[in-house]
Amino acid sequence: MQQSKNIAIVGSGLVGSLLAVYLRKAGHQVTIFDRRPDVRKVEFSGRSINLAMSNRGWSALRRIGLEDEIRKLALPLDKRAMHVNEKPLYFQKYGKEGEAIYSISRGILNRKMIDLAEEAGAVFKFEEKVWDIDLKQATIYTGDSETTPWTEYKFDLIFGADGAFSRVRHKMQRQSRFNYSQHFIDVAYKELTIPANPDGSHKLDNASFHIWPRGKFMLIAMPNLDGSFTCTLFMPFEGEVSFESIDTEAKAEAFFEKYFPDIKEDIANLKKDFFKNPTSAMVTIKCFPWRYDDKVALIGDSAHAIVPFYGQGMNAGFEDISVLFDKMETHGDDWDKIFSEYQIARKPNGDAIAELSYRNFIEMSSKTANPMFLLQKKIEKKFAENHPEAWVPLYSRVTFSDHSYAEALKIGDKQERIMAEVLQMPDIESNWDSPEVEERILELLGEKVTV
Repeated sequence: MQQSKNIAIVGSGLVGSLLAVYLRKAGHQVTIFDRRPDVRKVEFSGRSINLAMSNRGWSALRRIGLEDEIRKLALPLDKRAMHVNEKPLYFQKYGKEGEAIYSISRGILNRKMIDLAEEAGAVFKFEEKVWDIDLKQATIYTGDSETTPWTEYKFDLIFGADGAFSRVRHKMQRQSRFNYSQHFIDVAYKELTIPANPDGSHKLDNASFHIWPRGKFMLIAMPNLDGSFTCTLFMPFEGEVSFESIDTEAKAEAFFEKYFPDIKEDIANLKKDFFKNPTSAMVTIKCFPWRYDDKVALIGDSAHAIVPFYGQGMNAGFEDISVLFDKMETHGDDWDKIFSEYQIARKPNGDAIAELSYRNFIEMSSKTANPMFLLQKKIEKKFAENHPEAWVPLYSRVTFSDHSYAEALKIGDKQERIMAEVLQMPDIESNWDSPEVEERILELLGEKVTV
């Protein structure tokens, strides 16, 4: 058992709320500050991408006894459903039998996690804006604005779980030798909705992650428990086909009819959402160190914001908490050692999942409709079935295992080099499942591959 500390968490999102439950179970006093209103009392903003809970997220919830409660909010998706124009709908299984990602509404899960943190004894202070932090003294200053009087709160420890544009990290950035970078991609996203059928059933297969890959842009759809689908349109900010170029309802209708003809009946609804909901940017943020002495630490997006194309943002944040608690169990009250080992363990993995997430946008938007890419996936799938100990596909390693992201990236790069050589074999399209291909992969696995 640790000595009880008075701990502040800035940010009441998914990671902040789960961290509060963990800290309360460890016997600490926890206060959570958030500049926003209580999400349980407001309508959702139309700025969300449905969450894809996978192995790492479930592991962190299981460890604290919340897995069964959260599974009630989730729908299992065991495959991609590919909507390619002028081709029949086809499906790609994610992994082995029984392996699935789970679609959960971000807003619904956030509300539930706040309820669970309150039940565990955490105190929430909503609409209380943090303007300054004294890092050395672990003191937070809140107020209505930068110019009005501030309230001072003294703590033993502070966690910054306040997202990509973290106020806690902003203060840490002013320290000497603090490294920081941010990179916005040129693609934006907009939330859309496909409503349920009149009887409450889903209009599309509700065990699939639906993708409409269109090269430089794409649409995805994930099912909700109420029969609706939360859709996300990813598209460039500017250009010939872009959010900027679709500036009238007529253009929006023509856009959806041209590129998404199989959901024509929902165009009116999509068109309405297109102009009602905001167009949002996506950023990758890297920084180091993630802590200030034994007083302050960053966790989740405040330490490693990533683009959403691997569905790992929440899962990575939840895994941060799990690793932090490994260190707490190992080092007791030595918070200097806890924070030091936590950031060393997690920083390479934060960088790796950032890279993997960016690459997956290219795969989802362009490659999933490419015949050679599909052939590669067929070869990999068959080889993995025959040699499960020698080949775990990259997606499975990231999504359905606890192997580190850094290890997944390194092994995935080697697998990609091997497959580049295999796809150069004569008549590979017709001989893809031949013993020669299998033998070549085994041979390449045993040697250094260069391309």
